[in-house]
Amino acid sequence: MGDQTGEFVAVAITREEARVWSATDVSGLRPEKFVAPTESRRHRHPRKSMDRPERESERDTREFFESVTEAVASSSHILLIGHGRGKANEMLQLIQYWERRHPDVAQRVVGAVDSNLEALSDNQVLALAHEWYEERREFI
Repeated sequence: MGDQTGEFVAVAITREEARVWSATDVSGLRPEKFVAPTESRRHRHPRKSMDRPERESERDTREFFESVTEAVASSSHILLIGHGRGKANEMLQLIQYWERRHPDVAQRVVGAVDSNLEALSDNQVLALAHEWYEERREFI
């Protein structure tokens, strides 16, 4: 098994956080974690004014997605893992964000996996990503 650092990264994203693994072939590797904006911040509707064209919740979400973007910047292959439920599907929102603002990053997404992230430990998510990569690496 070769070193995947900088080549293949896994991003597990939920409404609460994003976890980014810089490699999936290192057992027990701890992910870099990013905390998503809280529900109250996402749904707050500040008064509209000419000097605040961007809502605070939109800015918080943008900053969250930008942090994840920086974490995957040097990778050539990105696997996204999410829970894939309804409008709250953060994985889909991240892909759409990348398509609009970072098309070069969006093009490096090689797969998306729906999983019950809330029930999986970091090591289980890492094992899922490693298994996914091993099954498909000859096609990537």
